[in-house]
Amino acid sequence: MDIPGIHQLFLKCSSIATDTRKIEPRSLFVAIKGERFDANTFAAEALQKGASYVIIDNAAYYTDARTILVKDSLAALQELAKFHRQYLKLPIIALTGSNGKTTTKELIHAVLSQKFETKATVGNLNNHIGVPLTLLTFNQTTQIGIVEMGANHQKEIEFLCKIAQPDYGYITNFGKAHLEGFGGVAGVIKGKSEMYDYLRQQHKTAFVNLDDPIQLEKSANIKTVSFGIQKQDAAVNIKTVEANPFVVIGFEDTVIQSHLIGLYNANNINAAIAIGKHFGVSNAAIKAAIEGYIPENNRSQLLHKNTNEIILDAYNANPSSIKVAVENFLQLEKAGKVAILGDMFELGNESLEEHKAIVQSLENETQVDCYFVGKDFYANRIANAHFHFYETFDAFAESVKANPFRNKMMLIKGSRGMALERLLEFL
Repeated sequence: MDIPGIHQLFLKCSSIATDTRKIEPRSLFVAIKGERFDANTFAAEALQKGASYVIIDNAAYYTDARTILVKDSLAALQELAKFHRQYLKLPIIALTGSNGKTTTKELIHAVLSQKFETKATVGNLNNHIGVPLTLLTFNQTTQIGIVEMGANHQKEIEFLCKIAQPDYGYITNFGKAHLEGFGGVAGVIKGKSEMYDYLRQQHKTAFVNLDDPIQLEKSANIKTVSFGIQKQDAAVNIKTVEANPFVVIGFEDTVIQSHLIGLYNANNINAAIAIGKHFGVSNAAIKAAIEGYIPENNRSQLLHKNTNEIILDAYNANPSSIKVAVENFLQLEKAGKVAILGDMFELGNESLEEHKAIVQSLENETQVDCYFVGKDFYANRIANAHFHFYETFDAFAESVKANPFRNKMMLIKGSRGMALERLLEFL
């Protein structure tokens, strides 16, 4: 069956799934092969659970007329999403970047939802499977779609743009993330800028932060909507930015008191303001949306546990995000500050050097006690009265159990694989 025919069947379905644990009645199940499993083996189960149709690429698992046999299930999913995007013809905003993608996406979604029926990527479904699944959640009632795009190697953003075909794009920043896959910072810039290449070729629009010289350079010869802090020539001029610890933004005649911590979140908010203004959302509605946004999922959350005040930012980490998180933490006017930093992953050959740089950057800070957790930080341990190194999370947890923190202002930051939020159990 060709993609238009599959699309006609998809339109009769209530949802789409690649996991039988998420099957809903009248859904379309796509059997995708993984490194450790072959979802074709679950096709019959999907039908038993209520799926209307299943897409498979192994004829051995054909059941009946509800089974759609294709050459490659993943490619069929991607082509179906591309076809559906063209079928709907709605405006789509795509965003990528080294840090802040998900928070920015959620802020944009909150702002645009004040005026439009808006749908956005759920969670971090932002790869070659997640982007098609996101596109296939959009329907004829959707007025604007927001698609987050993640990447850890060259040509990935280019590929995702060909599927989503965005009308607008925004790159949050270019930082030291996924250095192993991109081959260094220059590779990160080149890989993320594939979004600009697409927008330029298709004569589409980029949202550009004038405070980021790389964005300014790489978006040359593209139609842009700009924003910046005290930039009179920007489409949206942000007058004031403060953070202690929550970000407060002033623009035009409006002041926004956010629930986001750290100056590094200011640009995420500013992007949402600029995009909201471009789409005609009122200042009052923008203010209501951003002030109503409460971060979760271990992203810049301010928590209180017993006697401690905690900034939990343990969803992910890379050298750039740790740098700005620590800089913001050091500026807070609080006593008894403790920074708990976990290893950063996917840095390849530069990992030990990047961990060493973080340690050295804090060597002369006497107003904060630093706890470094993980084998790469441990490999860079040095003697310092304010430094404490633990090779594993379990070793650190045992230390905390024996010597609990009391009356501290704490920053918890590390890569997803470190799962430092587990520490909350002991605080």
